[in-house]
Amino acid sequence: MNHSPSLQDFVLDDKEKAWFVESRFGLFIHWGLYAIGSRHEWLMSREEIAPEDYERYFALFDPDCYDPRLWARRARKAGMKYAVLTTKHHEGFCLWDSAVTDYKSTNTPCGRDLVAEYVEAFRAEGLKIGFYHSLIDWHHPDFPIDVFHPLRNHPDAARLNEGRDIRRYTEYLHAQVEELLTRYGKIDILFYDFSYPSRSYKGLPGKGRKDWRSEELLALTRRLQPGIIVNNRLDLLGLEGFVPDIMTPEQYTPRTAPTVNGKPVTWEACHTFSGSWGYDRDEATWKDPEQLIKLLVDTVSLGGNLLMNVGPTARGTFDDRAVSALKVYEDWMTLNSDAIYGAGAADIAPPRDCRYTRKGNRLFLHIFSWPFRHIHIEDMDGKLKFARFLHDGSEVQWLTHSEDVDPNVGVAVPKGMITLELPVIKPEVIVPVIELILND
Repeated sequence: MNHSPSLQDFVLDDKEKAWFVESRFGLFIHWGLYAIGSRHEWLMSREEIAPEDYERYFALFDPDCYDPRLWARRARKAGMKYAVLTTKHHEGFCLWDSAVTDYKSTNTPCGRDLVAEYVEAFRAEGLKIGFYHSLIDWHHPDFPIDVFHPLRNHPDAARLNEGRDIRRYTEYLHAQVEELLTRYGKIDILFYDFSYPSRSYKGLPGKGRKDWRSEELLALTRRLQPGIIVNNRLDLLGLEGFVPDIMTPEQYTPRTAPTVNGKPVTWEACHTFSGSWGYDRDEATWKDPEQLIKLLVDTVSLGGNLLMNVGPTARGTFDDRAVSALKVYEDWMTLNSDAIYGAGAADIAPPRDCRYTRKGNRLFLHIFSWPFRHIHIEDMDGKLKFARFLHDGSEVQWLTHSEDVDPNVGVAVPKGMITLELPVIKPEVIVPVIELILND
């Protein structure tokens, strides 16, 4: 018997998300007019710039060095398997030739459909294609002023809100999603951002699923792209029977893997190379190489994916700091990707200052702090078949318990434990990895 679709009908099963879990690593790209201001992607809101004043960036937008093929090659070489591009951020500027607005890249001096070029280039490099799309739009005349809107402190904010109609804006939102999901072939991920229903300000309400008509929007998304992965930011969490395809903790690595209703879920942490998502010329808190690798390892060791962000410049390039960060991942992943792709959390605790990732009968021991000569691993005696470093394939020998060892002159290994014997000098690898092959 036919029935009306419910939220349960829009939940992907694990098989449909298997490619995502196998990939473990993706590239986030935040790009828009804010790259010209180069002082954070929220500069329109932070500095309370009125939409008509912000349009000075629109008149100047011309990324003459934009080469998405180079972006895609750098992502692939860094070990990333998918990418997510901001088709429209909160500023409202669209990177494609939308039929329902003039506020788009094809109407700037650039004159190009930047989304189309991104899709073609990244697909050619074998990467899965993702779109980020903002539910928020500070440029649209019907988007009501609220806690984040740049006009929130305007003396006439209440009066300015009187003619705005969220229903008209939501029709626009849905129309643009339909364009994005019908023009560019198969799209693998849609990252909606974001909802804030409880954030009122000076009597101006926040926005959530009723404003976006989120259930209809999710149904539209699924109808146009049946296997697409959709994140958790439509404000549907908590509705009966609904589990998002992925949870998306932002700018932190959780202590334990996220759950929904006490059950494990697929998840992805999103982080920046620096403290800003968009290009910020003077931002100085760029992560060092060790932090970059440890973010990836920490995330995968908890069973999650890492979506690492770059903010291209106004001319369409990755600046030198971003290129260097991607090179850090390239160098490490070239030798250690076996411990990332298809790997996940282990069901045993790692030794001190280490992390485990696991894939079948292989445990990967990621050494965060290099010890002096030995690592002691509990409950491993009789279970280990072979051990070797991933970066060069060299054997790592180990000791087991012996009654004949004098603890004053030798390594005394307790019963049930093994002790890996390491070189005194740390290998030239940011985070060395030892592959532990277990007995079947």
